[in-house]
Amino acid sequence: MKIISAAKDLAAAGRKVCLAIGVFDGVHLGHQQIIRQTITDARQHDGLALVVTFDRHPSAIVAPERQPSLIYSLPQKLRTLAALGADAVLVLPFDEAFSRQTGQEFIQLLARELGKIQSICVGANFVFGHQRSGNVESLKKLGEHLNFNVHGLASVALDGLIISSTRIREAIRQGDLGKASQMLGRPYAVCGQIVPGDRLGRQWGFPTANLDATALNLPPNGVYAGLTQVNQHSYRVALNIGRRPTLNSPAPELRVEAHLLDFSGDLYGQELEVEVWERLREEKKFSSPGQLKEQIARDVQLVRAQDRPKTRQTVE
Repeated sequence: MKIISAAKDLAAAGRKVCLAIGVFDGVHLGHQQIIRQTITDARQHDGLALVVTFDRHPSAIVAPERQPSLIYSLPQKLRTLAALGADAVLVLPFDEAFSRQTGQEFIQLLARELGKIQSICVGANFVFGHQRSGNVESLKKLGEHLNFNVHGLASVALDGLIISSTRIREAIRQGDLGKASQMLGRPYAVCGQIVPGDRLGRQWGFPTANLDATALNLPPNGVYAGLTQVNQHSYRVALNIGRRPTLNSPAPELRVEAHLLDFSGDLYGQELEVEVWERLREEKKFSSPGQLKEQIARDVQLVRAQDRPKTRQTVE
């Protein structure tokens, strides 16, 4: 899949282009429906399926006080989009200048740079452009002028409630990872670049990879069983999310630390994605580092005994 940062770089060479537009945080079942429709349109018209998204959540610029924590990092989102089969993803830098474009200006610019737009697919409640000036109805009016079709797809529901990124974030915060996985259509996973730590785990015989999860929505603090892949090999993971209260740091920081069972090697600077299963225990302050070390050994044994949970999908 091709990843571009400007529409003109698609180089469609006269082929029709079918667009899916959205933030697509989590690429959940509702997002997948939009992208599948876009791919279907492209195949029917011998065109290209292009997903249009942004390098950050728009609220980071237009309403920082309401900026949500993210379900997926950008690389994680791009990998998931690639797996769905789109031909290309356009990742637009969402900055102050971009935020001042009206919805009409945004679509007209895409039309000029892409050439022939065959269709645009969005969610039925999609709004875009400066002061939310664009919606499905305005897209349809532009489509009449620029000769493209518009699909405003109804939301997908799970257990009678609409699937949304907001609902998934809340399920993750509450620790209901099974429900989050159902809405995502795949196991919930946390992803981040590996950054240097204090190497304390290595001294104890349980080296950890410290994930930079600064902007991510995370489940409650505690120890989780999980799974990751490194160089096409799977490793079970004991994942700790918390502030390590036993160490009595004067300024404790939230850490996401992954101990890969039976792994040896250097992961610094790489990105690690950990499929998170269930919480084994809450975060706890132990009376001594020695007791914590003993508990980590028990945690590792529990991880070895865990079965991978099944992801149930019931959509309406």
